[in-house]
Amino acid sequence: MLTHKPILVTLKRALVRLLAPAILAAGALSAQAAAPLKVGYSDWPGWVAWQVALDKGWFKEAGVDVKFEWFDYSASLDAFAAGKLDVVGVTNGDALVTGSGGGKSRIFLVTDYSAGNDQIIAKPGIKSIKDLKGKKIAVEEGLVDHLLVVTALKKAGLKASDVKFVNAKTNELPQVFTAPDIAAIGVWQPIASEAIKAVPGAKAIYTSADEPGLIYDTFAAQPGVAKARKEELKKFIKVWDRVVAYIKDPATRPDALKIMAARSGVSPQEYEVFVNGTHLLNSEDAKKVFTKGPGLDSLYGSTENVNKFNVANKVYPKAENVDAYLDPSFALGK
Repeated sequence: MLTHKPILVTLKRALVRLLAPAILAAGALSAQAAAPLKVGYSDWPGWVAWQVALDKGWFKEAGVDVKFEWFDYSASLDAFAAGKLDVVGVTNGDALVTGSGGGKSRIFLVTDYSAGNDQIIAKPGIKSIKDLKGKKIAVEEGLVDHLLVVTALKKAGLKASDVKFVNAKTNELPQVFTAPDIAAIGVWQPIASEAIKAVPGAKAIYTSADEPGLIYDTFAAQPGVAKARKEELKKFIKVWDRVVAYIKDPATRPDALKIMAARSGVSPQEYEVFVNGTHLLNSEDAKKVFTKGPGLDSLYGSTENVNKFNVANKVYPKAENVDAYLDPSFALGK
C-alpha cells in the first residue's frame, strides 16, 4: 500500500532547513534589541556631557537601556572596531580612519564642533605658527589634531614637510611636551590644559576656534545597530537634546558643570572653559549640519575635507566613501 508519510517527513525536514537561518537571525536580532546599547565615551566636553543624563536617570525615563563605558579615546575606537561597542563617540575624521581599517560605522548624531578646545600649544618664545618651521611638533598622527596642525601650517604658508612630526598617543602628550626638543604639540582639552601646566610659559598659538567646522564630534553606531535599533537611537538623540538644554540654561548650567567636572576630575570653574570651547548642537542644529554642502558648515563638506587630508598624508591609501558613513535620516527624517 502506498503512503505519503516519507514524502511528508522529507518536506518537513526541508522546510526546517529553509526556515532555520531566518529563525536564528530573528532570535539574534531579538536578543540584540533586548541587550543594553553599549556606548563608549571619553574625555571630551561634548561627550562628558552625557554624564548629566546618566546621573539624572534620563535614559531610563526615555525608555532606552544603555551601558556607557569610559575609555581613553584611542582605546574606545579599538573597542568599537573589535565589535565590543554598539555606539562610540568619535570625530567625523576619525570615523573614516577607523573604518578604513575595517571598523565601519554610521554617524547618526553630531554632538558639537570644536570651537577652541583643539589646540596647538607651543613653548615660550614661539609666538606664531611660522615660528615652528624646522622644529618638532608632537601629535597623534592620523587623528584630529594632526589635521589641525597641517591646516594651520598651510594657512601660515608652510608645508607639513617644513616641520618634523613626532607621533605620540594623545594622553601621553603632556609628558612628551616636556622633552627639550619638542617645540609644540597638537592636543585637545582637557589634556591641553595638563600640557600647559607641565611646561611653564607654554600657550596656545592656534585653536579650532580659528577653523569652525573643521572638527565635528559625533556618535556613530555599528551599521547593523543603526538599522536594527533605530527607534532606540532616536530616543538616545532626544536625551541628548535634553542634555544640551540643561547645559545652556543659566539656571541649571552650574549643576551641569559640577557633574561634568567631577567626571573629568577638575573644578567646575576650570571645566566651564572647556565647555565654552565646545559648540554644542541639538536636533535643530543637526538639520543644517546634515544637509549636503561643500563647506565646513556641512558634515559632508567637513568629512570630505578630512578624507582628502587622510589620503594625502597616507593615513589610509585611498579615499573612503563619505556618504557611507553619514546617516542623515535621524536628523532630517528621511
